[in-house]
Amino acid sequence: MSKGIYVATIEPNSGKSVVVLGLMRMLLGKTAKVGYFRPIIENTKNGELDNHINTVLSHFELDINYKNTYAFTRSEVLDLYNKGKSGSVIDQIIKKYKYLEERFDIILVEGTDFSNENTNLDLDINILISKNLGLPVIIVANGFKKPIDHIIDNTQLAYDTFKAEVKVLSIITNKVNPSDTDILKLRLKERIKQSTNVSVIPVIKSLSSPTIKEITKALKGTILFGEDMINNESENFSVGAMQLRNYLTHLKENALVITPGDRADIILGALQANISKNYPKISGIVLTGGLVPEEPILKLIEGLSSILPIISVAEGTYTVTNAIGKIKSKIYAENTEKIESSIATFEKHVDTDKLSNDLITFKSEGFTPRMFQYNLLQQALKNKKHIVLPEGYDERVLRASARLIDAQVVDLTLIGDKDKILERIKKLDIALDTAKVNIVSPQESEHFDDYVNTFYELRKHKNVNLDMAKDTMSDVSYFATMMIYKGHADGMVSGAVHTTAHTLRPALQFIKTKPGVNIVSSVFFMCLEDRISIFGDCAINPNPNAEELAEIAISSAKTAQDFGIEPKVAMLSYSSGASGKGEEVDKVRKATEIAKHKAPHLKIEGPIQYDAAVDMRIGKSKLPDSEVAGQASVLIFPDLNTGNNTYKAVQRETGALAIGPMLQGLNKPVNDLSRGCTTDDIYSTVIITAIQAQEF
Repeated sequence: MSKGIYVATIEPNSGKSVVVLGLMRMLLGKTAKVGYFRPIIENTKNGELDNHINTVLSHFELDINYKNTYAFTRSEVLDLYNKGKSGSVIDQIIKKYKYLEERFDIILVEGTDFSNENTNLDLDINILISKNLGLPVIIVANGFKKPIDHIIDNTQLAYDTFKAEVKVLSIITNKVNPSDTDILKLRLKERIKQSTNVSVIPVIKSLSSPTIKEITKALKGTILFGEDMINNESENFSVGAMQLRNYLTHLKENALVITPGDRADIILGALQANISKNYPKISGIVLTGGLVPEEPILKLIEGLSSILPIISVAEGTYTVTNAIGKIKSKIYAENTEKIESSIATFEKHVDTDKLSNDLITFKSEGFTPRMFQYNLLQQALKNKKHIVLPEGYDERVLRASARLIDAQVVDLTLIGDKDKILERIKKLDIALDTAKVNIVSPQESEHFDDYVNTFYELRKHKNVNLDMAKDTMSDVSYFATMMIYKGHADGMVSGAVHTTAHTLRPALQFIKTKPGVNIVSSVFFMCLEDRISIFGDCAINPNPNAEELAEIAISSAKTAQDFGIEPKVAMLSYSSGASGKGEEVDKVRKATEIAKHKAPHLKIEGPIQYDAAVDMRIGKSKLPDSEVAGQASVLIFPDLNTGNNTYKAVQRETGALAIGPMLQGLNKPVNDLSRGCTTDDIYSTVIITAIQAQEF
């Protein structure tokens, strides 16, 4: 079952609240622990609560702190987007959602309210958020006073746009002309030939009519009488400017009377008509021009047994009448009648049994890079580790360190002269809290002599003497690796400045490989748009033989599992199945057999071509009985030339984030960076190293 459901509109004033309220009642009928989240709310003034949130929390008595129910205001999001920090928006939304996900069985997520100025941005943001949260979507369309063909075309376009990125669970077209509901529903089902639920809700006049409270707020009016009846709905309005005997003939059911404040005849006549069985009920009276009836008239009104809401506004009759006509009704917490009417409307026109069943059976298959990075951060935070960075002078390393310390995800040691590093931090204006970072110069370390003696004992069989050991321990890579060996750090990340050989040599000399592992290999986490794939080996072994290739596959599968990715291993070659011949394809075939023998539980396929491994259509065509074809998550390349070029091509051509290389097989985690790495690369690699260290 999905942990959440996302309600998204495709245009303004769609009546999304009706759907949200109905869904909340439906979900609470299935489980008591239902959460509510709005990623982005409209800007509020003077500490006002968001109306949507306040209505849902108060009516359904949800036990959620208001501050945990949203991530940003609209202006905050626009500001971050303008600064090129759109990624920060998604990261924070994921963080806030995950907080609720841990505390509730299911979360109802309400998307943004459309603004007329930024409709394209709203659509993109709703798709992006629902995709990164891995949630199925309910699309809500506005059918108010629109031709059927126009509604169908708009809905089809929205459906196709969302469907390309997320699962659309249901389409609900709201505020439709009652006479059009049946034909519209039929034609929508014909147009959208999928299993998606299609519902059509007719316009309900009582839900579309503003209340006296909303009118008072919109006009900045003052309530003179009838405050206990301000939830009265105004289905019509008319101006009382003619003589009373003529005006009475224009009154309609639940109408609002608009009249200048000095027209005592209209005011009293309207009040009397409201209690007369010969005239329709009216909802209230608006007095314009800032005029208030004289004292005798006010006294007369006060003495009536039943008084309608009477409000006074400053503007003139013409201006007020135009303003009232533009007021869009909203549902708010105090108006329980409108809330219950909304829920009843939803339950009448939406097949809630089918909708809830589809939600229960939904399983998210998407796994976006932002979700993966969030999961990495949370996993690292569960058991904080100490990582050493031997390249303490590099600007990228220092900037990544600032982010890591700010996130409180690891403890850090930077290797280098402390004064020089502090000078670099100041010169580059990096916001790194140096009080929270350990900075060590090898020769000045209290452990230097111990490290020298330890290295001497470990390597004296290789003709290393104490002087050689002392020179070696002055090298930042050797010193940092010895910190791990001695238990003074849990892992190391290097390579921004140094070569791969410089980074790995110390680890191979005395960290060594795990028992039963004969080869150190590497993987990249390829963060594609909708999934995470593991590529190996793309950095270490130039031309592994069949036995080594099998070991790389098994190690990579374990890495996938350790990082929450179901391993489905594809042993890549230029041929799929039994059709190909040749030395290279035979090597891959033999490696596959060895891997299956050593790890019979693994889902593994080979030899298989890249397109058959990742494309379901091609995979089923070439290997119809395979559990891996078309859905491989771990892709093992036959040699370094193929692997390195492929990962770089995928990274550059698709814009995928490549995290790594992460080394596999060592007794303690040591990871190598590319010398062209970015601050983001270092940040991600340190977090991965910290997670690796949790195993030891």
